[in-house]
Amino acid sequence: MGAIVVLGGAGGVGRVATEALAHVAEVDEVWVGDVREDVVAGVVAELGDERFRPLAVDVTDRAALVAALDGADVVLNCVGPFYRFGPPTLAAAIEAGTGYVDICDDLSATRAMLELDDDARAAGVIALIGMGNSPGLANIFVKLCAEQLLDEVTGADIMHIHGGEPDEGPAVIKHRVHAMVNDVPLFVDGALVNVRQLGEDGAAFVRHEDFPGLGTYPVFPYPHPETITLPTAFPSLRRATNLGAVFPLPYFTMTQDLVRAGMGGEEPVDVLGHELAPIDMMVAVLRHERPRFLAEAGVTGPAGALRVVVDGVKDGEDHRFVCTLASTGEGAGEGTGIPAALGAVLHRRGALEGGPGVHAPEAIVPVDALLELAGTVVGAMGIGGGEGMPLVIEHQAPDGTVEVIPMSLG
Repeated sequence: MGAIVVLGGAGGVGRVATEALAHVAEVDEVWVGDVREDVVAGVVAELGDERFRPLAVDVTDRAALVAALDGADVVLNCVGPFYRFGPPTLAAAIEAGTGYVDICDDLSATRAMLELDDDARAAGVIALIGMGNSPGLANIFVKLCAEQLLDEVTGADIMHIHGGEPDEGPAVIKHRVHAMVNDVPLFVDGALVNVRQLGEDGAAFVRHEDFPGLGTYPVFPYPHPETITLPTAFPSLRRATNLGAVFPLPYFTMTQDLVRAGMGGEEPVDVLGHELAPIDMMVAVLRHERPRFLAEAGVTGPAGALRVVVDGVKDGEDHRFVCTLASTGEGAGEGTGIPAALGAVLHRRGALEGGPGVHAPEAIVPVDALLELAGTVVGAMGIGGGEGMPLVIEHQAPDGTVEVIPMSLG
């Protein structure tokens, strides 16, 4: 078999994905790509695994990227922000004839990549987009309920939170701002409605959710692509929402306040004789203030949680399943990077359920194969003290009784 190429392999998510691949024995060659040649060489050296080699590549150089992907089986794209780098990187993979997986959680980029479906089919390329946490595992949990627990699904409410990572790069913060200044599509009563996270229409959907190990937080409308892909996969669906937040909450609130004040703009303004984009100034301020927020909140490390509430019908009666995956030792890097690596491995195996084209996770990722592989990799990585990340499924029956079905990814 050919290699798996990890683009952005020296970044926060890509580095975790690379480490996860190191725990899959069947993977015999991985090219860890990044524009920072010295940094990615250090990542490979730290792994100390002869199956891995550094690859200096700039994803903005289309010809060089196509050449770099030539001969690889699968490329795992972890380069953000995806509204800038997602579609052109997928187009390069299609041109190279290389299988594709990414972690895109950006709505506009998802729509643009879905428009490349005909090109991918013509080239015989299978592209799996949005294979992270949300989207990614969130889609898989809905599919699990649809295929194994319900006769039909009618609602899916996805809620997520993370924080405490050692650092947040500019791309992460800009993606968050992008979510605050653009429309958020929610699937309500069988139709898409657009709201704004910071608008009165978005406020109507804000809810307070109890995340195990983290506490209760308000979650806000997020423009993640599940709300446009899940209704296609499950025609019985009448509702699909995506809500999220970041902790410490004062840090997230400061971001929202700065956006309300107009600091999310990308058009340069004159600042003491220098042309600067407001968003770049905001990112600099947030990165400067973030350690203070972490210290004041007593946050000492990363954590995250995903809750997916799935409503549906079984034997003519209404049922609800709540799937929760939470960790107080790992954050966005692990929550996103590990599922992405699993998707790349399944792609390379030829285990994805579908032919060439551009697909969301619920369309082509086999649930049982993913969970089995997750158990192997997460356990080998020592996550959760070697016991894995606890996946808990809570069943709320029609008579009001509640049954907890414990599982574990590891």
